[in-house]
Amino acid sequence: MPSPTPVPPRDRADSPWRSEGAPPAPAPKRRMPGGWRGLILAAAIVFVLTNLVLSFFNEGDEPTISYTEFSKQVANGNVSKIYSKGDAIQGQLKESRKLPDGDKDDYTKFVTQRPAFADDDLWANLTRQNVTVTASPVVVQRSFLANLLLSLAPMLLLVLLWVVVARRMGAAAGGMGGLGRKAPPKPVELQEGAPRTTFEDVAGIDEVEGELNDVVDFLKNPQQYRRMGARMPRGVLLSGPPGTGKTLLARAVAGEAGVPFFSASASEFIEMIVGVGASRVRELFTEARKVAPAIIFIDEIDTIGRARGAGAGMGGHDEREQTLNQILTEMDGFTGSEGVIVLAATNRADVLDPALTRPGRFDRTVVVSPPDRTGREAILRIHTREIPLAGDVDLAQVARTTPGMTGAELANLANEAALLAVRRGQPAVTAADLSDALEKVQLGAERSLVMPEEERRRTAYHESGHALLGMLQPGTDPVRKITIVPRGRALGVTLSAPDADRYAYTEPYLRARIVGALGGMAAEQVVYDVVTTGSESDLEQVTGLARGMVARWGMSERVGRLTAVPSDGQSPYGLSAAPATLDTVDREMRRVVDECYEEACRLLREHRPQLDDLAEALLAAETLDEAAAYAAAGIHRPAKGHPAQD
Repeated sequence: MPSPTPVPPRDRADSPWRSEGAPPAPAPKRRMPGGWRGLILAAAIVFVLTNLVLSFFNEGDEPTISYTEFSKQVANGNVSKIYSKGDAIQGQLKESRKLPDGDKDDYTKFVTQRPAFADDDLWANLTRQNVTVTASPVVVQRSFLANLLLSLAPMLLLVLLWVVVARRMGAAAGGMGGLGRKAPPKPVELQEGAPRTTFEDVAGIDEVEGELNDVVDFLKNPQQYRRMGARMPRGVLLSGPPGTGKTLLARAVAGEAGVPFFSASASEFIEMIVGVGASRVRELFTEARKVAPAIIFIDEIDTIGRARGAGAGMGGHDEREQTLNQILTEMDGFTGSEGVIVLAATNRADVLDPALTRPGRFDRTVVVSPPDRTGREAILRIHTREIPLAGDVDLAQVARTTPGMTGAELANLANEAALLAVRRGQPAVTAADLSDALEKVQLGAERSLVMPEEERRRTAYHESGHALLGMLQPGTDPVRKITIVPRGRALGVTLSAPDADRYAYTEPYLRARIVGALGGMAAEQVVYDVVTTGSESDLEQVTGLARGMVARWGMSERVGRLTAVPSDGQSPYGLSAAPATLDTVDREMRRVVDECYEEACRLLREHRPQLDDLAEALLAAETLDEAAAYAAAGIHRPAKGHPAQD
């Protein structure tokens, strides 16, 4: 029974769990890809190589000439200006000259060094040749800062490239380079001040709330339990069909107690590399202990909690078993004062390892079953709080016609009705919207299929056979609706629903169910003397009921009071009973079905006029509701019925 509260967020990018109500975790320190040592070594290598390369170009185009060559150019009057600082001389020629070695191109600017012992009356020669002695350097050299920046620019570029490549390699490596730490999807953060889930958001499972109230009270008042020497269960296992609200219950417990809530799916711990799952379990329990009292919730724990020893010792099995062992170890390490309680959910409690469900680990099992009629009405009221309802909507009536539906299915029903109202341009959801949404959820969407008239008439008799046998047999469920409009895979549908929930079924009731399911085939046999493929789904239902009666529920004298077939119809060890017993089961199933088929044909022959009237009314209207169907058949609607659906 999901609620509109947001999904708890993950506090850390590398943690597979989400947390709610816990203080924000400190920002993780950013680590340099490749480590600081690798980065420093790379920087040193790049610096040396850069300076080595630049050394070939850093001299510029101004060659260094000998002082003898300089004196010769001055004597020839080819020097236009010079700049001197100490014994260093920079100058520029009037006409370009080639160097004596001839290795380079012509030059006009030059650099030379005047020897300390030279006594050549240089100033007189310069004055005689009208050489200008400047106050600023002829050859402008780059500053130290410019040289430094030019030297470091390639190095900084390569370092940046190093960081980008290292990050991409780390992300691509995933499970290998990062030891299996895959970045999880970005979490949906809780809005600041958003209300947490409480028991007010949970309905239809009051007895389960009573079981979990002990946990809430312990988290609120632990001192009272310690004074009495009482110890709360270290783990609570929520077991039940999908959609019954196990995750919502766990969040409601944490919200009621006002403690941090850590949730994770068991599959998020498993990786290809053995040991990663166990390390993640340790981190999760460590985080929970830091903010204790707290609740840890592990969803679908059967993913890692299956009985150990099954299958070959491949890496996947080793990783799963190591993760399970770590969970067992962490739960054993708890003490009563730590205030950390583990909740887990599964819909396959029968496959869990015995070490996981023994006292001291998950020592309390809470079965979360689909809600009863009162619970379904309460759930519908929760999920229609924000949906405008018309005055003709009776949620109690909707709850009576939805036996066996879970909270998630009821939430989907309310949403489908709201979608229908929007498409029809209505300001509120009406009873017709809810009825049509229920048909769509249970029977499938309508198909625009044009059938030949003969095929349409045969379908009408088929559905009339189902409905008439449901009306004639005492103790069966009332017929709620008949339609020959194609829905899903069916060409027509007959819907029966109870007035009250029922949890145990008698043999006469199950036989009546089989008779009603065979009514379509029997009607085709009686009217057309043919059998078509339209009874496939009916025969599947009949086979399941007959197998259960004979092989599981002890309703056959020949098979006896024993279970010859597992509840799921399969056995992990091959044959579930002796071959002779299975042969007897097969013969008894055939006997029960044959007897029920003969009964169906007999009833339809005796009430042939009512069958014809019901079929004609169905052909004319295509869809008949409960009152119209009983009126067309001329049968009085019973006051009460028992749950079933044909």
